[in-house]
Amino acid sequence: MTTVQPGGGSMVRRILLGSQLRRLRETRGITREDAGYAIRASESKISRMELGRVSFKERDVADLLSLYGVDDGLEREALLGLVREANKSGWWHSFNDVLPGWFQTYVGLEEAAALIRTYEVQFVPGLLQSEEYARAVFGQSRPVISEEEVERRVSLRMRRQKLLTEGGSPRLWAVIDEAALRRPVGGPRVMRGQVQYLIDAAEQANVVIQVMPFRFGAHAGESGAFTILRFPEQDLADVVYLEQLTSALYLDKRDDVDAYIQVMERLCVDSLTPERTIDLLASILKER
Repeated sequence: MTTVQPGGGSMVRRILLGSQLRRLRETRGITREDAGYAIRASESKISRMELGRVSFKERDVADLLSLYGVDDGLEREALLGLVREANKSGWWHSFNDVLPGWFQTYVGLEEAAALIRTYEVQFVPGLLQSEEYARAVFGQSRPVISEEEVERRVSLRMRRQKLLTEGGSPRLWAVIDEAALRRPVGGPRVMRGQVQYLIDAAEQANVVIQVMPFRFGAHAGESGAFTILRFPEQDLADVVYLEQLTSALYLDKRDDVDAYIQVMERLCVDSLTPERTIDLLASILKER
């Protein structure tokens, strides 16, 4: 029986609960169709539940546990308690007015991660953006958004960054293409502040920053930006996050995840070391 760590997001609790229900069903040799029939639902709903992509009703989970032969009171209560925890809203729901549904999923996973590895090409990663840089990024959004919405989005981004300084913070390992540091987002003053922000962030024990320099030429990250999330719960597979213009992809199949891990490992080997990255950032700061 896996215990959910305190502070884990509701999204990761849903995924954990779904994986446990799937394991119980498969152990009993019960099909998704039969499981769906037991809770007056379709086979596809059982599939979505087991993937953690829908909310859970306590009655449905109780019926499934009975079907799967889970009669032990403590085990049942632990799983039903997980249902109640999974249905709690995270802090990010107060930003529903500016937070797309497909990105809510990511924020929930980010909150629950033990390790966040990210590669960025065009912009500095969101968790490492200064307030002024973030404001400049959102101010250039298309279609044009109001100043009020820009400020709400900036507030959301700054709130996300508290993740790195609060108790139980995950480790962030970021590889940033030099192009993102050379692109004058917001102008010279904003970029100076952003580069200094990265230098300061790199001093945190749980933050590692590397730069992929121009001089390296073609490299393993040709497919573009991506993020890999790893969780403290051993039952949960790593998730690869790929952001698109109006949606996102979440990959958790072993072969897909392994391919991205290999690319990330190659990027880390080929990029400047964390120490040489600080030297480059300092030189960019002088140039500006």
